[in-house]
Amino acid sequence: MDAQVPNETRTATCRLFIALPVPEEVKREIQRAQDQLRRELPEGWVRWNRAEQLHLTLRFLGNVDVAQTAALTDAVRAACANFAPLKLRAGRIGCFPDLRFPRVVWVGVHDGEKRLADLAKSVGEATAAFSEETREEKFTGHITIALIKNVGRREAGILAKLAQNMTGREFGEWTADAIEIVRSELAVDGARPTCLARLPLRGMIGQ
Repeated sequence: MDAQVPNETRTATCRLFIALPVPEEVKREIQRAQDQLRRELPEGWVRWNRAEQLHLTLRFLGNVDVAQTAALTDAVRAACANFAPLKLRAGRIGCFPDLRFPRVVWVGVHDGEKRLADLAKSVGEATAAFSEETREEKFTGHITIALIKNVGRREAGILAKLAQNMTGREFGEWTADAIEIVRSELAVDGARPTCLARLPLRGMIGQ
């Protein structure tokens, strides 16, 4: 029988991700769309993200050694040091991987200057040593609004029609002037996020 590892020698970890926060007025518009979708979709088929769970993830890290959080924060701070605040716009409803087999429902986020993907790439490279999670091959700016529990052809068709009707839906614009390192604690009613560090974007536009 293998000897059990004493509690004091086990590595403590926390589940982390890097994200851009979403302002309350944009969250309210997203929640209105959630309510509209909720009325049309079968009950119990979808788990809807609460307001505090609405954010724009740049990089999901998974479990990170607690002892490494200070070094992680320094690495992320350096990665975004030259980035100026981003002007973002949230609009339209979509699904991953696609509307035929939906697993995630999202609101798209775009920036007119095309710097959002560059920021995500910089953060991803800076945090590679702290995470074993696979990085996205292509970054797509989005806010996850729901997770699909079970899906059939009929339900997928209903969701696809609703999403297509919201193609032109706008949820608001804002200036993102900081990124956050967030701890995500899993619970029965969904993940509970807590901001561990807020890092300002202070670079000059055009750098």
